[in-house]
Amino acid sequence: MTSEPTILFCVGATKAGTTWLYEHLSAHPDCHLRAIKELHYFDTLESGAYQPQIKAHHAYLDRLRARMLVAEGEGLARATRKMNDVLQWQAIMRQRAANLPAYLDYLTDGREDCSLVADITPSYALLPEQRLTEMATLTPSVRFVYLMRDPVSRLWSHIKMVARRSTKAAEAVPAACYALLENVLNGVTSGMTERGDYAGAIARLNAAVDPTRLCVMFMEAMMTPAGLDRLSGFLGIRPMDADFGRRVHAGPDLAMSDDQIQRARVLLRPQYEFVARHYPDIPANWRKNMGEL
Repeated sequence: MTSEPTILFCVGATKAGTTWLYEHLSAHPDCHLRAIKELHYFDTLESGAYQPQIKAHHAYLDRLRARMLVAEGEGLARATRKMNDVLQWQAIMRQRAANLPAYLDYLTDGREDCSLVADITPSYALLPEQRLTEMATLTPSVRFVYLMRDPVSRLWSHIKMVARRSTKAAEAVPAACYALLENVLNGVTSGMTERGDYAGAIARLNAAVDPTRLCVMFMEAMMTPAGLDRLSGFLGIRPMDADFGRRVHAGPDLAMSDDQIQRARVLLRPQYEFVARHYPDIPANWRKNMGEL
């Protein structure tokens, strides 16, 4: 095995390209990523809420077992690898206590000569500074990536994801999306705006992470050859071609009304203003929404 690998923590933001990045890195010859994209290790240590994670792993195992009953060839081999990964991770979470050596062993198990391993869990962006500092000093080769997406687009994508997951009947999803959007715009629901609090997340990351080990990037920039090359250089891996047109976990094809868009722009004005002050080279779609405020 080669020297100690780089550990990537991609800590968000939610619905800002983290799953696309996970799939890109999973296919990269320099990278070793396990079957579970979001390990939720450090936020579970912070909250002590082990049972929801264990329950989620049970559900995932049930889906994998059902898949294995009908899969053949490479599909069966892939499902078997995922099953082994989930069982191994579940054993760690069942300890219900911090075990950083076991966590690191899980990340690196089977990596052979790959130079990068990763834990891509967007909810880590909500962690307090002390926990982020613990992560940043886990090994000498830790790197953090935080991705930002146009605030209105990110919020609407997040709302559609939550509504789709919480609604059993497909025909009820559009109404659920618009009802949830109204709750967010009226201040009834705050969790989804919290996941897009770029100002808060970046402040905590700047306080906890060496600036040479932190990459804050626009999702819109990452999804270009030049942007992905920049990110690859930061991670110390070779550039690799990518399918920038591929949509991952795309929500239902629904549009916000003009009035809802304007209200969302006003609600998210602090995020636009923060980013404009600190990252002036913002993408065109951000500028359009800022210009309408």
